[in-house]
Amino acid sequence: MKEFELKYGCNPNQKPAKIFMENGKELPIEILCGKPGYINFLDAFNSWQLVKELKEATGMPCATSFKHVSPTSAAVGLPLSDTLKKACFVDDIEGLDESPLACAYARARGTDRMSSFGDWIALSDVCDVTTALLIKREVSDGVIAPGYTDEALEILRSKRKGNYNIVKIDESYVPDPVEKKQVYGVTFEQGRNNFEINRALLSNIVTANKELTESAARDLIIALITLKYTQSNSVCYAYDGQAIGVGAGQQSRIHCTRLAGNKADIWHLRQHPKVLALPFLDTLGRPDRDNTIDVYISDECDDVLADGNWQNYFTEQPAPLTAEEKKEYLGKITGVALGSDAFFPFGDNIERARKSGVTYIAEPGGSIRDDNVIEVCNKYGMVMCFTGMRLFHH
Repeated sequence: MKEFELKYGCNPNQKPAKIFMENGKELPIEILCGKPGYINFLDAFNSWQLVKELKEATGMPCATSFKHVSPTSAAVGLPLSDTLKKACFVDDIEGLDESPLACAYARARGTDRMSSFGDWIALSDVCDVTTALLIKREVSDGVIAPGYTDEALEILRSKRKGNYNIVKIDESYVPDPVEKKQVYGVTFEQGRNNFEINRALLSNIVTANKELTESAARDLIIALITLKYTQSNSVCYAYDGQAIGVGAGQQSRIHCTRLAGNKADIWHLRQHPKVLALPFLDTLGRPDRDNTIDVYISDECDDVLADGNWQNYFTEQPAPLTAEEKKEYLGKITGVALGSDAFFPFGDNIERARKSGVTYIAEPGGSIRDDNVIEVCNKYGMVMCFTGMRLFHH
């Protein structure tokens, strides 16, 4: 297949639309089910690059959940604790621990479930049955992977009345070293960003504390590779093998840091005992539970807790999660990793990061205020690496 006609482009009025290879070669994909659209393919090819690079860097199966050409999360296939399984709504999945790929997707999907609603999924390895069962029960647009077992493919083909988008990609495909795109009829050309993110990139530690653990290095690598495929400006918090907060496409870096930090805080608070014990009605669907938890954690909790409201969601009225309880719970968290796609221009980013438990940071460096940023890191005993490499993505 050298080209594939699409129903329309980004919007229904943008016709005609297709994907094709300018050099006349075959497309590096097979469409096994469904008819993906323009944005689906943008998500598919960006997300595939992310998981491919993340597996090469970590040696572990990995997955990502994409929405509108940015990841909501990315994760490697570490086992989940019982608490995390419950927070990610996967505590009922048998054999989850035996499938690192399923663990990776459970983490990626479970990080920011509100943003992942209707996501595009990328898997670094052949999709197995456990992973397919996880995907089947979530609202999702499609999946890309290097292959599918026969049983997994059968499970996925039953989704959306047989119209679920399933794409197989040739994992040996290597794109041309120069890439092009058009904006307003003008062609842009640049060398592909083939910069390799690995452990060696974290060797330039500029803070007084230079104790970078291997697990922290892994989380920084996850954050940086996630940023490489996130619309800039972008900042990413990572912890325990997964991205837990992604701030994408903000004009101000402090806004990125706040946005991603708020998402990381919500991820942690989803594991609070009060949240895990919420007495949901059996009739409440998974997306509605996600939304209810999101509101319960927020300052608008009365929308689901007030008399006349709680009966729509719970079997009994839950006690609120107070501001004091949230502050106390989040105040105990440490060891979070933070990556930035460009330098931090002010120390206020570090002050905000500290509130979300950040201990480890990787950023390019190069600001005229680097000394101030390092000083704030030293004040809190943080470890910061200067990578020397910007990771803008547009």
